[in-house]
Amino acid sequence: MSDDDRIRWDERYRNRAASGGSDAVLPKVFVPFETEFPTSGSALDLACGAGEFSVWLARRGLDVWGVDISPTAIDQARALASRAGVEERCRFEIVDLDDGLPAGPPVDVIVCHRFRDARLDRVVIERLAPGGLLAISALSVVGGAPGRFRVPPGELTTAFAQLDVIASGEGGGEAWLLARKSV
Repeated sequence: MSDDDRIRWDERYRNRAASGGSDAVLPKVFVPFETEFPTSGSALDLACGAGEFSVWLARRGLDVWGVDISPTAIDQARALASRAGVEERCRFEIVDLDDGLPAGPPVDVIVCHRFRDARLDRVVIERLAPGGLLAISALSVVGGAPGRFRVPPGELTTAFAQLDVIASGEGGGEAWLLARKSV
């Protein structure tokens, strides 16, 4: 990622903190499927931002590794985990996903909310442990304006076709998928 992109994301998170902060939450598209998320094991949160999804998973009982390009977001994620009392279950690191997925063992859950890089699809699938859960959402052209970071119709279901889809949807400018790797 370019230095300009990193600066832009840092600025976005600085402005966000000034406007009210964050809390541990499950993204709205996944709320109806809350029981699909395990209550133990390990998780990887790609482009974790300020850590809301990571901390929600940690409160559920998972050990979570959150990665993001923005040092400001990572600082906010660490602070959120501390306020929530789950800092021992959360590890946050600055990682440029343009360089690929960081090495590590298989995980029980991979979440990726509002970030999409098709170059990571194969390694995301490989990183999931058998029975592992993928929860991914991205901006979409379906019900939204066209744009560089918006996925076309059907992209997520096609990209992750080898997983067992639990639920998926597109509309209102968002595409999402919840799927499990076969055992």
